[in-house]
Amino acid sequence: MRVHVPLKLSAQAIRSKESHFPMFLLTALLPIVVFPLARLDGGLPQRSVLPLSVTLLVLESLRAMPAWLAQLGPIHINGIYRSLGLFSVVAVWIPLLQGQKLPFTLQIILLGLRAVFYLLTAIRIVQVLANCERVSGKTLSLGAAGYVHLGLTAGLLATVLQMADPDSFNLGAVPVQESLAARLSYFSFVTLGSLGYGDVVPASPIGESFAVLLSLSSTLYLSLLIGLLLSRFISAREDEIQERTQ
Repeated sequence: MRVHVPLKLSAQAIRSKESHFPMFLLTALLPIVVFPLARLDGGLPQRSVLPLSVTLLVLESLRAMPAWLAQLGPIHINGIYRSLGLFSVVAVWIPLLQGQKLPFTLQIILLGLRAVFYLLTAIRIVQVLANCERVSGKTLSLGAAGYVHLGLTAGLLATVLQMADPDSFNLGAVPVQESLAARLSYFSFVTLGSLGYGDVVPASPIGESFAVLLSLSSTLYLSLLIGLLLSRFISAREDEIQERTQ
């Protein structure tokens, strides 16, 4: 099977998307903000607030990210990415329309698919940052959105892990209205920030390995982000100095 994976993005393709980066960051933060308000057993506003935020995030992801040109044989990666986005939207709306939770296995599958979509988005963000020609406020917004997507991915994966093995994490004193996904998303972002409050902790070797991988991912992402942005900033400054001296 022939694999075609172009890593280079044209400057024109990135510039055409730059105006979407700040809104992309805002929509990435929405699911985190609405988690405390979302309740499947509540009224319509409480039941619909999370599906709406995820829908906005998926739509903005598809609008802000340059199309994937990579192919796996006859399969276009961009088609897979868009399909995963569609599944992510459908997955959060089905419980609202049914008025009840989905079957256990289906919940795990749909959470996993949404985690893959977020992870692919984070990877695409790194590719865009690696090919951008300049550092601006919009570029920084994109970098921050990538960090948020890393936390969203980890929160969903931790939820899948806890559902498959309830002994993976000790959740501590869980508020009555807080969902499992909200609780483990909180754990993921706390771990990313190296805060470690200790209220939610790994309780099995698998949970501990997950926490280690998440901490490493956070460090690597920030190191990569700083390196990319600094290199672009230094390169832009050198170009300015050369233009002045000519």
